[in-house]
Amino acid sequence: MKKGDKVRFLSEVGGGIVAGFQGKEIVLVEDEDGFQIPMPIRECVVIDTDDYNIAKVNTLGRNKNASSSAEEKQGRTVAYKPEEEEKELEPGNYKPAETKEGNILNVKLAFVPQNIKAVSTTAFDTYLINDSNYYVDYLYLCAEGKSWRLRSRGTIEPNTKLFIEEFGKENLNELEHVAVQLLAYKEEKNFLLKPAVSVEMRIDTVKFYKLHTFRDSEFFEEPALLYEVVVDDRPARQVFVHAEELQEALLQKKTVDRTPNRPQAKPKERNRIVEVDLHIGALLDNTSGMSNGEMLEYQLQVFRRTLEEYKGKTGQKIVFIHGKGEGVLRRAIETELKTKYKSYPFQDASFREYGFGATMVTIKG
Repeated sequence: MKKGDKVRFLSEVGGGIVAGFQGKEIVLVEDEDGFQIPMPIRECVVIDTDDYNIAKVNTLGRNKNASSSAEEKQGRTVAYKPEEEEKELEPGNYKPAETKEGNILNVKLAFVPQNIKAVSTTAFDTYLINDSNYYVDYLYLCAEGKSWRLRSRGTIEPNTKLFIEEFGKENLNELEHVAVQLLAYKEEKNFLLKPAVSVEMRIDTVKFYKLHTFRDSEFFEEPALLYEVVVDDRPARQVFVHAEELQEALLQKKTVDRTPNRPQAKPKERNRIVEVDLHIGALLDNTSGMSNGEMLEYQLQVFRRTLEEYKGKTGQKIVFIHGKGEGVLRRAIETELKTKYKSYPFQDASFREYGFGATMVTIKG
């Protein structure tokens, strides 16, 4: 028994599609109304197996007759031709129709809420969209400190979208820094060589709590959050900013802001203090629509990400500039340091340099 199989109950009327498992004994069965019913595995019998569950390939939802989201997750391959009716094909028999503009590579990463009406609590589906005439081999990875972990790998057929994974809000922190690597080619015909692609992205996890960030697109019937991976044969601009780059930008800004009456010695490379400005205006260009709680969570995400970036550099001192204000951010930072980072000593940063608005943390092994 696996996800996607159709089952019926033995001891009572009913059944549905296997949506997941709770431990080794309980299966979650999704009924016709979309409700997930927990049932003991021994009380279910498989009546229709999903032999192609791993593939989960779906065509771009450009027309009005696109299959429903429940059908899409069954792993069925559907041919798409603009002038013809969609026709379901058996895996292995799919011969994609090429489009004139499809010889230019375009790939997107998409996040689709399973229930857009409950965006603050719902789970999400991850897709890769291949809007081109090329087959694309992909790796989808997430960062764990300075290492990487493979989340998914496979091949996306031309002009299709591929279901990658399902995740909940509790997994969002794993997706703050992801990467997509691609190789594009055509089968049984000549083609123009496309360079290998490797793109790192910072996924703004705050957006997963905001309804307006999910928008209609030609690829899904439901609103989705899209990130560009390749645009017109060009890899998307790297949008993940490493702590070292942020540090350099802050140092440059500080140099410009200094007056001639206060010359400062250039810090030594080995003993240089890292400065991170956590003022929301320094982190985001636009905060419209964000609540105070969402802005605070975003600031704390930057705080955690910076400590993660430098966790291997014992003795490194990091100054987090949070301002005085009402002290909400400062108290939140101190709570994090006392609970999640107990081994890292901290203190008020130099009053002469930062006033009452900064905390200095020392990295300890």
